[in-house]
Amino acid sequence: MYTIDKHNNRINRLEEKTFSELGFKEREHLQEWISKDPACLGEELLIIQKEFDGFQDTRERLDLLALDKQGNLVIIENKLDDSGRDVTWQVLKYASYCSSLSKDDIRSIFQQHLQSTGSNESAEDILAEFLEKEDFSEVQLNQGYAQRIMMIAAKFRKEVTSTVLWLMNFNIRIQCFKVTPYVLGEQLFLNFDQILPVQDAQEYSISMASKAQEEIATQENLKQRHHLRLEFWAAFLKEANKKNSLFSNISPSKDSWIGIGIGMSGVNLNLGVSRNYARSEIYFNRGAKEENKWCFDFIQEKQQQIEQDFGEALAWERMDEKVSCRIKAQLDGVSLYEREDWDRMIGYMADASERMVKAFKGPVQQLNRRIKQENK
Repeated sequence: MYTIDKHNNRINRLEEKTFSELGFKEREHLQEWISKDPACLGEELLIIQKEFDGFQDTRERLDLLALDKQGNLVIIENKLDDSGRDVTWQVLKYASYCSSLSKDDIRSIFQQHLQSTGSNESAEDILAEFLEKEDFSEVQLNQGYAQRIMMIAAKFRKEVTSTVLWLMNFNIRIQCFKVTPYVLGEQLFLNFDQILPVQDAQEYSISMASKAQEEIATQENLKQRHHLRLEFWAAFLKEANKKNSLFSNISPSKDSWIGIGIGMSGVNLNLGVSRNYARSEIYFNRGAKEENKWCFDFIQEKQQQIEQDFGEALAWERMDEKVSCRIKAQLDGVSLYEREDWDRMIGYMADASERMVKAFKGPVQQLNRRIKQENK
């Protein structure tokens, strides 16, 4: 790894170090770094437990247990300067142990982790939000034999990489990350490099009857919800299109939300429904967390005028712990699953979305111009 010296038009090599030389330890340091920022492994992961030892008839424990965006369990095993000879066998055992974890097991494991960190948040709510589902009843976790493995070490022995390559031929979802610390003066740097890529995993039949029944019930429930949402959004679009052309190019959706652009990439008008509310919102999701917060702050400076144009106060949710932000108008006490509420929900969202577009159109255009000017 090098730094670029623009003044002298040259590059300077960073000094590669070992974790031992720097006094870093596996559990106290590397494990904590990954736990606090799992995106260092190249994707969005949710850590649901550290030092997990909830296996039957064994006292073994894995370093980190996570979920990916598809609801698959990810077993993360950390080593420092050397992977050791037996790490592959170790993680395969952990993956086999975790294959039997049910949805309720995972919820309970994650809730225990939240409590251990002093958090009062609900595991069900976080899991549903992370997997972009309306509520926990729609969440599907640890399906079939799609468990994944990630191994992290500064150096992987040949017997480890050879075994991993062989396992990949059998669609075992396994990745190896080489992690290297560097020094430049008083500054310390850390580089993650995926040295063995994962192959597409193949879905297999579920062998455990109790787990299969749970998943079949969930799938049937999802089908019913999808039909209901399609019917609701069809009714909404029929009424909304009588008032204006905002949603003229939108088709009914099986999801709990629909959205339209309002003149700027990554800033949308979304409508959402659930068993508890109907909502119209301006949603910021341009990819980078910092940019989303900056865009939100830029718009919030005009809050007084926006709410005056909208006709009522709005809920401004910067959501500092999340990547995205939103500004919403919400009707509570109504439910998608109560047909007698549909007229109120449809009327509210059609009206709120029209007023929201009028109130935000100018500020969003100003924001877009500002960003384009700064990117020149």
